[in-house]
Amino acid sequence: MSAAYTAVIRKDGDWWIGWVQEVSGVNSQGATCEELLDNLREALGEAIEMNREDAAG
Repeated sequence: MSAAYTAVIRKDGDWWIGWVQEVSGVNSQGATCEELLDNLREALGEAIEMNREDAAG
């Protein structure tokens, strides 16, 4: 099963900032858009794993 997520991305001065709309607390920044996307993927993966661990008890 694969899920789709929406990344909101903005340029703020020298930095790219973004967050995942569907998962509260998943946000990041990067010096490039590509770095930001990599950081968001990593943060999303960590959030999903933490949610799985919490659900398992």
